[in-house]
Amino acid sequence: MIPLAVIRPQPGCDATVATACALGLDVHGFPLFAVEPVAWDPPAPDRFDALLLGSANAPRHAGPALTDYAGKPAYTVGAITAEVARAARLDVVASGVGGIKALLPLIRPEHRRLLRLSGRERMVLTPPRGVSILERVVYASEPLPMPSALGQLLKGRVVVALHSAEAAHHLAALCDQHRVDRGLVALATIGPRVSRAAGHGWAAIRAAAAPNDTALLALAQDLCQTPAAERNCGPDAG
Repeated sequence: MIPLAVIRPQPGCDATVATACALGLDVHGFPLFAVEPVAWDPPAPDRFDALLLGSANAPRHAGPALTDYAGKPAYTVGAITAEVARAARLDVVASGVGGIKALLPLIRPEHRRLLRLSGRERMVLTPPRGVSILERVVYASEPLPMPSALGQLLKGRVVVALHSAEAAHHLAALCDQHRVDRGLVALATIGPRVSRAAGHGWAAIRAAAAPNDTALLALAQDLCQTPAAERNCGPDAG
């Protein structure tokens, strides 16, 4: 079995590794980003009707200011973001799949003014007619150097799971810096935008059928299939 490397930030890295391990994959976790809070200017609660959250990192890193928004309606991407938002005492009125753009058609008529809490690297949104979006950056994913164990793994055939365009850019830069043969590396990406960000020369680039971890790992499982090798669930799997 070809090994799988997961490079997303924590705690998502551990979650993906655990799921991949349960699928029987030879999985290794190497978070290549450290998520850090960013100082921000919280608008008064009466300046917006609802929050827009594309990542669980937004409510995780927004800090004490988020308590001022307790009870405010929130639109979230995915179950984990919804769970973290509820823990922050936000009222999750809709939780979609397919990325933050998929949330826009779910916006209720009474929620015309949105506050989007996001990371420094974020997708540009065009709001529906009559809807305004006030943006605040509350966290940043800082790229980390390549761990030696990942460098060793990249010397042979390997599949890398990519959850963001930022991760695709960083992986490509690290591979060039360390003279990694891209022809040995297959990429399983969470969507076409991430595939495009990775560039060319890889052994394979395939996008998941849906932009979620379940579909991404199903794709990774397919790319990793070769005659038997025992899976890895050891220390570097997390």
